[in-house]
Amino acid sequence: MAIERTERARHEAQVTALIQKGDPVDFRDVFLTLHPGEQADLFIELERPAREFVYEALSPEEFTDLFEKLELDEQEQFIQEMPRPFAVRVLNDMYSDNAADLMNQLPDDFMNELFALMDETEATEVKDLMRYPDDTAGAIMTTEFIVLKADKTVGATLEDLRELGPEAETIYYLYVIDADNRLVGVVSLRDLIVSPLDVQIADIMGRRVVSAHVLADQEDLARTVQKYDLLALPVIDSEDHLLGIITVDDVMDVIERETTEDFEELSATKGSSDINMGPVEAAMKRAPWIISLMFLGMITASTIGGFEDTLETIVLLAVFMPLVMGSAGNAATQSLVVAVRSIALGTINRKNVLKMIRREFGTGLLLGLACMVVIFGVITVLYDSALIGMIVGLSIFASLSVATIVGTLVPLLINRLKLDPAVASGPFITTVVDNLGLIIYFTVATSLLRFF
Repeated sequence: MAIERTERARHEAQVTALIQKGDPVDFRDVFLTLHPGEQADLFIELERPAREFVYEALSPEEFTDLFEKLELDEQEQFIQEMPRPFAVRVLNDMYSDNAADLMNQLPDDFMNELFALMDETEATEVKDLMRYPDDTAGAIMTTEFIVLKADKTVGATLEDLRELGPEAETIYYLYVIDADNRLVGVVSLRDLIVSPLDVQIADIMGRRVVSAHVLADQEDLARTVQKYDLLALPVIDSEDHLLGIITVDDVMDVIERETTEDFEELSATKGSSDINMGPVEAAMKRAPWIISLMFLGMITASTIGGFEDTLETIVLLAVFMPLVMGSAGNAATQSLVVAVRSIALGTINRKNVLKMIRREFGTGLLLGLACMVVIFGVITVLYDSALIGMIVGLSIFASLSVATIVGTLVPLLINRLKLDPAVASGPFITTVVDNLGLIIYFTVATSLLRFF
């Protein structure tokens, strides 16, 4: 990692010096030897005058390679500062799925201006992709792919690939269609290379093709690609017409977005995890959750008020309220993460859902038992009160057992209602379990105090 940082610093210093020198020839000689990902890392560090030099030094086709490595918000910023002819040629050269993602981010007037200047065929492909709902196969598929005819020979197909290959996003899998554009088979590049030139595609193609419907959810696509170890996934409609393909790099982007979304949901920070977002916007996005949880917290205060007599009897009970609440909240959050992860990975079904519930409940019992024994001993020794130790110990035992069930069942029920289980966020579950923990705590305390 240290070597990588040193190498990047050297490249950055070299590129910056060549830009300041103002010699596009020397700049191109160095800059174009770098990987597009490295070019993108260097480009985003440049000030606007330096970026304008890059627009002049590189052709739109050369710039597109690094541009597609940028994040969407960075693409949105930079395309608006480019000279219009340059921006249009970059869009024409981008893969259609990436261009569609970018167009969806742009203001409507600017987007329409670019569409009017783009190549008509490219613009039509991008508009077609933009019609599909977000988070579906159609929204992330690309239309730059190569199809084969079953009656062609391997030799003729290889000749076609030499001509058409540079335009396709990937040629590792080649899909075979019939006269009605229906998907009927798949051939890998390896199969083509090792097969005799006079053999027909129909003789070497695989007829069992793993595919996805155009309206399939993107999370399901990611699981399919992972399950079958695919580099690309064909996208079809209800009549098996081949519409596009989804490549593994698109799937990695999906996994990143879904993981980010789940983290945001679990932490009640949805839409505000971008470090480039301003404090005002971040606060506005987080405020609904914080305010809602504040009102839920008022229930906690009411719960404490309802057991005022118990607190007056033994004031020391108040000292251990945070301990009981915190322990139950932590246990519930752990079970919540286990449940949400299992749902996201698709490992939960009717056969094993009860097994998971029993497992988490058993875990809660064992954790509660261990904590009860430890806290009873500690409180008895430090505070010289076996009664308080018994109250706190039994409360933690019961609270942890209940908390693991709540943390498991809530996301399962939400998922059953066809909602995102991650909305059962950590703060939400913790607040609910806090109230349950207090009720258990004071109920145990009230009951035991009657006997002592």
